[in-house]
Amino acid sequence: MLDELLAAGAATAAAAVVYVAAAARVVRQYERGVVFRLGRLRKDIRGPGFTMIVPGVDRLRKVNMQIVTMPVPAQDGITRDNVTVRVDAVIYFKVMDAADAVVRVEDYRFAVSQMAQTSLRSIIGKSDLDDLLSNREKLNQGLELMLDSPAVGWGVSIDRVEIKDVSLPETMKRSMARQAEADRERRARVINADAELQASKKLAEAAGVMSDQPAALQLRLLQTVVAVAAEKNSTLVLPFPVELLRFLERAAQQQGPPPGQEGEQTPDGPKAPEARAAVAQPPEARAAEPRLPVADEAPGPASEQPPAVSGRAGGVSRS
Repeated sequence: MLDELLAAGAATAAAAVVYVAAAARVVRQYERGVVFRLGRLRKDIRGPGFTMIVPGVDRLRKVNMQIVTMPVPAQDGITRDNVTVRVDAVIYFKVMDAADAVVRVEDYRFAVSQMAQTSLRSIIGKSDLDDLLSNREKLNQGLELMLDSPAVGWGVSIDRVEIKDVSLPETMKRSMARQAEADRERRARVINADAELQASKKLAEAAGVMSDQPAALQLRLLQTVVAVAAEKNSTLVLPFPVELLRFLERAAQQQGPPPGQEGEQTPDGPKAPEARAAVAQPPEARAAEPRLPVADEAPGPASEQPPAVSGRAGGVSRS
């Protein structure tokens, strides 16, 4: 009798152990357990920790409550200004109601992914290229609203949506690069012209000061010489003021030629009247003149020497 009781107790204990092993479930901290009993949803959602179900009758499904990061595949589309682009994004969402996420949609992850792709293509068609490149915050908010509306009924909350990259065709990239280069060149020219204007104003003021104080021009000349000599070059460039040359030219014009040398001005100086007469003499008269003996020739007899000629030929006296 005792043996039979011991055997029955052992069998009961083994059955209890088997039952507990089959019914015991552990739910993690970031999970929630949804229980279906004979196919019907139980209202009590199992929290984290140890829980028990009826083996063979209940079915426990765990739902992750963490924030899920899901990349959206790159979508090709045409913007409102007829530019072909390729845009990809990333979605951050989490499950707010575990029961709705299991009952209302077959696979909430796949549903959110497909909804994100269609919404992204819709955003591309409604936006301009400039908005995609510079106004992404507004597009992110619009995309989040488009995703959040159907996701609420699935027990899913869209936490954040970000557009990662916008790929443009190579021709468009080159066009934008040329546009940016032209804009930078325009700004550089404007800045250079503004600098030239400011420099010209300052130079005009400096010229006015130097005209009032002539010593300032000499000081500036000395400063320039010091600056050039500081470079330790073998050649020293000495700037010569143009105003000084003009002053000397005006002084020479006011002084005029010296007395007794009035005559025609030549590049080599004023020409005397006698020289001018000799130049004005005709070629026939110059040919008729007797040729004077050259100093190299040996002197001949006195009888062979030509008589002295005294006269004026074209204003030149010879004896």
